[in-house]
Amino acid sequence: MGFKTKFKRYFNLDDHVEEVERYVEEPEQRDERPALEKGRAPKEKQTAGMEQNQNIVSLQSVQKSAKMILLEPRSYDEAQDIADHLKRRKAVVINLLRIEQEQALRIVDFLSGTVYAIGGDIQKIGPGIFLCTPDNVEITGSISDWVTRQTDSTV
Repeated sequence: MGFKTKFKRYFNLDDHVEEVERYVEEPEQRDERPALEKGRAPKEKQTAGMEQNQNIVSLQSVQKSAKMILLEPRSYDEAQDIADHLKRRKAVVINLLRIEQEQALRIVDFLSGTVYAIGGDIQKIGPGIFLCTPDNVEITGSISDWVTRQTDSTV
């Protein structure tokens, strides 16, 4: 008995081929009557319908997760909290009328970078009021700019 034979036997690598008998079941005889006569849909159509139902998402669950946050920051330190809301995919409306103009500009700059990084959008919707949205919120239309130009001497 050589080394090769001992090795094959030890690791059960013998050249024996096991024969496996396979039984092929004949398909069942299907009733050829239309599904309407039976009062139910064929099994194939039922499973196809179940697969389609798995792709359906309840509109109520989508609406519950969609939130808009309204904020009036009092200092630049609150800009990170606003960015955290955006990272959690929530739209944020920011009122910067109660903050100094220099800090308001810094907040807008910070949020512009945040919105760019997450692929969102930022729009001015009024004097000192901005809408920041993540990528899952689409903004359509625009607010006319002539009113804000006349009344806006800040941000």
